[in-house]
Amino acid sequence: MSAGNGNATNGDGGFSFPKGPVMPKITTGAAKRGNGICHDDSGPTVNATTIDELHSLQKKRSAPTTPINQGAAAAFAAVSEEERQKIQLQSISASLASLTRDSGPKVVRGDPAEKKTDGSTTPAYAHGQHHSIFSPATGAVSDSSLKFTHVLYNLSPAELYEQAIKYEKGSFITSNGALATLSGAKTGRAPRDKRVVRDATTEDELWWGKGSPNIEMDEHTFMVNRERAVDYLNSLDKVFVNDQYLNWDPENRIKVRIVSARAYHSLFMHNMCIRPTQEELESFGTPDFTIYNAGQFPCNRYTHYMTSSTSVDLNLARREMVILGTQYAGEMKKGLFSVMHYLMPKRRILSLHSGCNMGKDGDVALFFGLSGTGKTTLSTDHNRYLIGDDEHCWTETGVSNIEGGCYAKCVDLSREKEPDIWNAIKFGTVLENVVFDEHTREVDYSDKSVTENTRAAYPIEFIPNAKIPCVGPHPTNVILLACDAFGVLPPVSKLNLAQTMYHFISGYTALVAGTEDGIKEPTATFSACFGAAFIMLHPTKYAAMLAEKMKTQGATGWLVNTGWSGGSYGVGNRIKLAYTRKIIDAIHSGSLLKANYKKTEIFGFEIPTEIEGIPSEILDPINAWSDKKAHKETLVKLGGLFKKNFEVFANHKIGVDGKLTEEILAAGPIF
Repeated sequence: MSAGNGNATNGDGGFSFPKGPVMPKITTGAAKRGNGICHDDSGPTVNATTIDELHSLQKKRSAPTTPINQGAAAAFAAVSEEERQKIQLQSISASLASLTRDSGPKVVRGDPAEKKTDGSTTPAYAHGQHHSIFSPATGAVSDSSLKFTHVLYNLSPAELYEQAIKYEKGSFITSNGALATLSGAKTGRAPRDKRVVRDATTEDELWWGKGSPNIEMDEHTFMVNRERAVDYLNSLDKVFVNDQYLNWDPENRIKVRIVSARAYHSLFMHNMCIRPTQEELESFGTPDFTIYNAGQFPCNRYTHYMTSSTSVDLNLARREMVILGTQYAGEMKKGLFSVMHYLMPKRRILSLHSGCNMGKDGDVALFFGLSGTGKTTLSTDHNRYLIGDDEHCWTETGVSNIEGGCYAKCVDLSREKEPDIWNAIKFGTVLENVVFDEHTREVDYSDKSVTENTRAAYPIEFIPNAKIPCVGPHPTNVILLACDAFGVLPPVSKLNLAQTMYHFISGYTALVAGTEDGIKEPTATFSACFGAAFIMLHPTKYAAMLAEKMKTQGATGWLVNTGWSGGSYGVGNRIKLAYTRKIIDAIHSGSLLKANYKKTEIFGFEIPTEIEGIPSEILDPINAWSDKKAHKETLVKLGGLFKKNFEVFANHKIGVDGKLTEEILAAGPIF
């Protein structure tokens, strides 16, 4: 034995181990554990005999998200679940009905890729063995009438993620959990390809002609495009169907159905429209409006009224919209907004392209503004509740958000500048056309390789201070925002009703555009009602409704310039955001109403002489300009641009004997 380590060596120089007590045998299961050597942690085996059986145990049936009220419960009890689903599928089949068939296609719930127990993908329930099927009786036999169209109905975000990643090239999960997608060749709306059916009704109701966004088409051409879209959708193995709502006001909400070919489009609309509860879905019935999104398939350019392979068509009589030749999801959002601009005024409800927030005391403010004016930034305020960021209705009882989500620009997005939007980009959010690291999947919001128009679509609940439900009392303040790169509009002006109507119809901002010789100069931009691309009626009709509601509710109009001061772009300086926020805070608090005011020349604005925390010299633009002559020339130039823009509206008479038109014209620039 070696003295050093206690181990013995055998005769060959190898190690041998000392003999000791024999280790006790380890026992498990029902064996006696009195010796305490081992504890059995094993559980019972899984209750499945095949891998498919095991997978089937993984998912359980969805439970209703809200309790059913007593009346609804009684109504549901009268119809079996099997019958309800059959009625639902019958409605979807009717939506997909083509003019070449007597009825809609055979439809079945579920993903065609999910194999049945016999390994096939053909519905085992094709002869009535399963309730999730509707097979209409039809005399005509064709290839399309022989096949089933699988309906993926109101899928959850998780299910839509799976569909997009499996089947749609260009779909990825980013490091923040959002779904990154591509919208194809079109990365923005195509307003020149938007068409509206001009018929006996819309002939007199809608705004047609110079300045109008409504480009006409006839009923026959619409039906040709509808047939093309429906036939394309019916040729697919599966389609996505969303049944959702518009308008948080329960008395005036609209039921919409979106039929699309891409999971990206289904998730986008899941986020942007109001999401129904399970009970609401079961009693959804026939939609008020239907979108057929066949954007992957082009229109026929030889069809009358077509000017490209893209066509976005509205038929207000049929309550339908057809999309061909563009996969940009924003077409659906803004198409429905146009529909609301038509339907709501018929109910004496004012539809508005605006942001909206509410103070803790219940005071509501509306924010109007074109791109770059700060509408999103200023309406998103940590000290106030967000009712919505883009589309609203003003009813007899107050305001309501039209949408269930937000569609935010992402270009150059940072956590520091827009923390709410940054934090809202997570699982469930759609990220359009962004660029990300191929390995880490971290998004580079400054990269414009695909487009500058990168976007995020997310449910409004993703904003921490969102007011749910998205409704509020009547607005106290109506704030019109302009980014005046000419530098002659005051930082804030109080408007009378006629001035509010004039500047609401004008929808002014000034952008900085590059000229041919490389010098940058301001370019005036006007968009009627701060959303000319979406309005359906003449702008004066919306303006008159706005003035009527403001007068009835005692709301105050304001024009806030978030642009330049002390000179035009290149000479003056951008008004500090901190100053603009102080102005907005003073409007919210009511303190600005108590300020002393004086009147400006040309535009005749009432401007405050003093606001706490803001240098008095910038409140009147002429004081901030060192070159007074240049200021006067620029002011006159801008006034002339306003007058020229307003010429298209001047001949449209509203009010008794056209008196209201005269009042509006008198509220414009006077030389």
